[in-house]
Amino acid sequence: MKIYLAGSVPKGDKEAKSYVNWRKEYFRIISQQINGAKLLDANDFYKLEGDSKALLGAECLHIRESDLVVVNAEEKLGAGTSMELVIAKYFGKPIITVLPKDSFHRRLNLTFEGREVKDWVHPFIDSFSDIIIENVSEVKAAIEKIKNQKIKEISIIEESIKYVENILNNL
Repeated sequence: MKIYLAGSVPKGDKEAKSYVNWRKEYFRIISQQINGAKLLDANDFYKLEGDSKALLGAECLHIRESDLVVVNAEEKLGAGTSMELVIAKYFGKPIITVLPKDSFHRRLNLTFEGREVKDWVHPFIDSFSDIIIENVSEVKAAIEKIKNQKIKEISIIEESIKYVENILNNL
């Protein structure tokens, strides 16, 4: 099984010196759970930085070749990771997102205009993820669960537009 790991990468050599490569820990945990797992890593293309089209093509190629995308959303996501979710849906890939409670993109008991949301998940992450887990150690169980459910497709965009149009038309 080929698994693409989406998440932060260091921006430049200065940041790379203090960068904690979370992918190594994810790889260790996932490879213990999934026999023969091959992890596809955006860091493979660090040498392409500065050539945007080549980097985009390389990462899209990795996502297209993967069987599954695992997103590290434990910290605040950047523009690249957000796009990787959309690209994964473009290619019809299932997405498992690691998103702990009370993290940047997932808040407990958040109030909007006086209405409390018990477990708020950023709408874009929620809408594009097939399964959200709290810890990478839950990946194997999430993969088993995904096998028995319909994977969200890029059509989630149009479906969401129709959904809100229906709500707005009934106000």
